[in-house]
Amino acid sequence: MYLRVSLDATGEHLAVDRQREDCLALVGQRGWTVAEEYVDNSVSASDKRKARPAYDRMVSDYAAGRFDALVCWDLDRLTRQPRQLEDWIEAAEDRGLRLVTANGEADLSTDAGRLFARIKASVARAEVERKGQRQRRAAQQRADLGKPPAGVRLTGYTTKGAVVEREAVVVRRVFDLFARGESLRGLVRTLGAEGVPSRSGHEWNPSSVVTMLRNPRYAGLAVYRGRTIGKPGQWPALVSEDTWRMVNGRLDDPRRKTNKVGTERRHLGSGLYLCGECDRPVTAWSGDRYRCAPCGLSRSIGPVDGVVLAVVRARLARPDVAELLTPPDSPESEQLDTEARNLRDRLAAIDDDYDRGFIDGPRYAAARSRVETELTAVDKARGRLLGSSALAATIGAADPVAAFDGASLMVRRQVIDALLVVRLARASRGSRTFDPESVRIEWRGATS
Repeated sequence: MYLRVSLDATGEHLAVDRQREDCLALVGQRGWTVAEEYVDNSVSASDKRKARPAYDRMVSDYAAGRFDALVCWDLDRLTRQPRQLEDWIEAAEDRGLRLVTANGEADLSTDAGRLFARIKASVARAEVERKGQRQRRAAQQRADLGKPPAGVRLTGYTTKGAVVEREAVVVRRVFDLFARGESLRGLVRTLGAEGVPSRSGHEWNPSSVVTMLRNPRYAGLAVYRGRTIGKPGQWPALVSEDTWRMVNGRLDDPRRKTNKVGTERRHLGSGLYLCGECDRPVTAWSGDRYRCAPCGLSRSIGPVDGVVLAVVRARLARPDVAELLTPPDSPESEQLDTEARNLRDRLAAIDDDYDRGFIDGPRYAAARSRVETELTAVDKARGRLLGSSALAATIGAADPVAAFDGASLMVRRQVIDALLVVRLARASRGSRTFDPESVRIEWRGATS
């Protein structure tokens, strides 16, 4: 017997129980013996990409010869995929499988039953496609009107878009900590150590944090098909759009994958300082040295970090420290803001042309790809102008030096990366005295 229900909202298996009763009655009428019962509760059969564990096990068991007849409540409980139905029809024709439904509508052991099954499967598939189109159109309309997407509610909001403050506090904190330079794993540790629960009650993990940081709805942006449409949503934003874009710019930074900048580290300069000979990032080695393996360069961690920290502290202590940040209302910033708005308007127009059938799939994908590439470049430029949030928070403190010294390792790395580039030269041969000049510092922009 195969029993399935697409959605069990209560988790009480009542629909499955009803199917079981009817199927057992049919089994009794035919004098059969139940060899196995397969149950997929709250599992859809409309999407062929979704796994149905019990169904997949049943297919394997039939191939192994463990049963010779299959009973289900209705044909659409077994499958809504015409291609899958044909597999069962072939089994009935080639191997004598007897497949019947409890309501007596289909019996694949007869040609009339097979005809009816094919017709019903086609009708069911068409209804799934019509339903999908209605749902997509409704989702687009909700996005155009700035309404929250229907479905599972987002952490920090009710299903209607009202703020759930106890959850919103956590969302804002996650954005703030990551924007200040904390790593994903560092965030997970902090939330766990403070006993901050996730909405689901499960433990936080880097994936759940990234999902939160990626969601444009937290910046008050309307979304359709997982993308912003250039329109504001009719719900309060929990973070500013600039913060959301800066955070996503950091997530998109290719150095996070190549040099591991911004990911979890245990040493101040590992992956951040550069080799003075090949310009590759150095790594920590044996616990007390930075090295560039290809060049054979090796330097003691303590003295090198001491020079870098002293230079940064001296710069943060200067009275003109506020000049390290570009004003957010500079002409260049305003120009980039205008470019970003225009590009997002173009994306919305491309989506509209596709939905109206004015362009086909390949042209839609190509057009979006071109504009998205331009928008990514503009957003990165805006992020650079906004400056590192870690640097901004440090400079904005009453005592920037104390704020820097009291920050986490990841935040201090972000401040250093925002201010300067560090290159390590080889130590002089035979010298037992550390030479500070071998730590070459290049200030970024006009920050010296």
